[in-house]
Amino acid sequence: MDQPFLTIAHAGNHEIDIKKSKFIANIARISTEAEAINFIQKVKTDHKKATHNCFAYVLSETDQVQRESDNGEPSGTAGIPILEVIKKNQLHNVAIVVTRYFGGIKLGAGGLIRAYSGSAAQVIEAVGIVQRVTHEVFKITVDYKNYDQLNYFLTTHDFQIMDVDYQAMVTVTTSVAASALDQFQTDLQNLLAGNVQFKSEGTQFVERLVPNSQE
Repeated sequence: MDQPFLTIAHAGNHEIDIKKSKFIANIARISTEAEAINFIQKVKTDHKKATHNCFAYVLSETDQVQRESDNGEPSGTAGIPILEVIKKNQLHNVAIVVTRYFGGIKLGAGGLIRAYSGSAAQVIEAVGIVQRVTHEVFKITVDYKNYDQLNYFLTTHDFQIMDVDYQAMVTVTTSVAASALDQFQTDLQNLLAGNVQFKSEGTQFVERLVPNSQE
């Protein structure tokens, strides 16, 4: 995924009780369908005595893979509500399993939908959401007379200075979002009248926490 996308900050779980039924939501990042299946199976193994282990997951930047299961609950009352919560939050590469221990009181179709969607929404809120951006890491080399201009440009535009190497010339290591790289290089070329060298050092992912809309 070269374009920025939203996912969860980390794996986690959250538990709620509704009319004596216990709902335990487990959430995890996934990057392949095999990882999703393994995660679901682990939750099922951990909760062998549960009444239901319902799940949903989405994969890839455009969510080409979407799976859900009611696992014995009435059709459309568990898996789809979980999936819809994932999609509503615009999350990618995420799997949620909601485990239910039946407490003896039937909730009805509407009650089940609210319980499973609420459980999924609350576990997402508990772990947090991040924007994951692909950054290009590279070295920028300039002579000493242009270093102050380079440093000012980077700091005023909030680019992270990862390293500075003072040799015959000054080499600064930084990173920039892949989608903004061409404009970034053009701006520096113009600023320094072409007296700048770039060397790619590969890519890395940068994650920024998305504030909770309720905060």
